[in-house]
Amino acid sequence: MSEIVDLLGLDADGLAQRCADWGQKPYRARQLMRWIHQRGESDFGAMTDLARDFREALQRCARVAAPAVIADHVSGDGTRKWLLDVGAGNAIETVYIPEIDRGTLCISTQAGCAVNCRFCSTGKQGFSRNLGAHEIVGQLWHASRALGAGDPAQRARGERPVTNVVFMGMGEPLQNYAATLTALRIMLDDNAYGLSRRRVTVSTSGVVPMIDRLREDCPVALAVSLHAPDDALRDELVPLNRKYPLADLMAACRRYLERAPRDFITFEYVMLDGINDSDRHAGRLLALVRDVPCKFNLIPFNPFPHSGLRRCAPERIRCFARLLSGAGIVTTIRRTRGDDIDAACGQLVGEVLDRTRLVERTARAAQAVEVP
Repeated sequence: MSEIVDLLGLDADGLAQRCADWGQKPYRARQLMRWIHQRGESDFGAMTDLARDFREALQRCARVAAPAVIADHVSGDGTRKWLLDVGAGNAIETVYIPEIDRGTLCISTQAGCAVNCRFCSTGKQGFSRNLGAHEIVGQLWHASRALGAGDPAQRARGERPVTNVVFMGMGEPLQNYAATLTALRIMLDDNAYGLSRRRVTVSTSGVVPMIDRLREDCPVALAVSLHAPDDALRDELVPLNRKYPLADLMAACRRYLERAPRDFITFEYVMLDGINDSDRHAGRLLALVRDVPCKFNLIPFNPFPHSGLRRCAPERIRCFARLLSGAGIVTTIRRTRGDDIDAACGQLVGEVLDRTRLVERTARAAQAVEVP
């Protein structure tokens, strides 16, 4: 038992196998999951229904260690953002959004992002590495503890500060598939967080083969970052579209719905002034999704330096929404939350040791344009 393993990253099967390797019965794995995830306990010595010799062994070979908190900011609207240290000069961001009927946690799956969507400041910092399952689940574990989920009185009342989880933070979840899948299984497990598949959403920029794998392995609610009604424009805004064009993406969405816990796909659409916001664009969107049951979430663009993009006027967004809803598609306009602490959509940046050298390459390209 010399290897130190972080138990936050083990799903039920993985934890059961570890317990078997340690000479323990299967029910010990269930006990451990409840202590770690439901009670938020990291001290094995406090897990009093485990045998003493097992607790002592766990202290030698295992740990429960979420990423350390670098900063903790609370917005004027109650949104809370944590900057978390994931080592080697990398930090990620996790955001909690409280509402009357729910508490949503937006989590990260990568340090940085390799997709590099034009409208997203997160992608402009480059990419360092995938997060491990323990680092993904560790965000929920930390947030639950910080928000009081370990309090016995709160548990007795059946209260749960985090009711929904969205994989919409830093990174493309389906480009870190194995860790994302393990994290999903832990979040859904009744001995851990017991979240409903309908209340866990994976957002993707359109990694078609992995959408199909998720459909088979662990179908949860699916959101697709769409942002354009045709390939020419989407190639510019979402470079991944050059590999997986819209026809392939729409076909994958239709297949996913065969097993999805919800009977629709959510399409996310950042509204960019003069680029994708015209009545003509709305008409093309309607044609694109005509045979995909869906809802649209229109997102006001959150400006960041050197993007070259502008936020649409509120009335233009409302007009666009009316065109979609008038055709029978449920359409919402996302209310901007946490923008005073840079916690709004597309603003999660953190700190990334960029091994892709994207920032450096972008700066050189900009200099080349400026120099005659």
